[in-house]
Amino acid sequence: AAAMIIGGVGRAKEASDPPVPLPIGAAQPGAQQTSFVAYPLRLEGHLDPDLSRWKWLVKWFLAIPHFVVLVFLWVAFVALTFVAFFTILFTGRYPRSIFEFNVGVLRWSWRVAYYATNVLGTDRYPPFTLNAVEYPARLDVVYPEHLSRGLVLVKSWLLAIPHLLILWALTASWGTGNDDGARFVFSGGLLGLVLMIAVIILLFTGRYPVGLYNLIMGGMRWTYRVIAYAALMTDDYPPFRLD
Repeated sequence: AAAMIIGGVGRAKEASDPPVPLPIGAAQPGAQQTSFVAYPLRLEGHLDPDLSRWKWLVKWFLAIPHFVVLVFLWVAFVALTFVAFFTILFTGRYPRSIFEFNVGVLRWSWRVAYYATNVLGTDRYPPFTLNAVEYPARLDVVYPEHLSRGLVLVKSWLLAIPHLLILWALTASWGTGNDDGARFVFSGGLLGLVLMIAVIILLFTGRYPVGLYNLIMGGMRWTYRVIAYAALMTDDYPPFRLD
């Protein structure tokens, strides 16, 4: 109680003094200072303001050529990640050419997911390229100059387990059934359900709900951070955050 009284008197005295203007962006005196460290993987998406109400119904079909190409790209991604594993184990470095290719695969996958499957946030058809281009969905990963030789042994299968469990809960299929054997199965998990609600609202109102969009984008950021970490592309442990 005494401490509260003394503190109250002190604040009253400070309040009597005229406030000193601070530069824009400067921290308030006595405010708790927090540091923000950007994660090596950066994923962005820009929602089209004039999305078609119905085109999301056929985007999966329009994206079939991309799906075919991505099957082969992901086979190469997995094979090259094994090569990178042994290179990191013996040298502590991720081969630059393999890194750039694997980032390109993630970049291509993100553009297709943004257009046709996981977000449906643009009507602009994704380009067939591994390179970074001007597109509403962008992804990039900072190249690591050095990686831990020890962590490479446990990142993918052990350290990533907490994140994999959370992502499974967000994306796993679920359903209901009855004694007659009839079942209703919803694929895509919680994020798939949120996406379905968002596009139904888009269909009837012509507007994609920004709040649901931000939630879906958070899930995508989380997912791709974990993929990059499990693929040995960074030693920075993914944060348990949607932003």
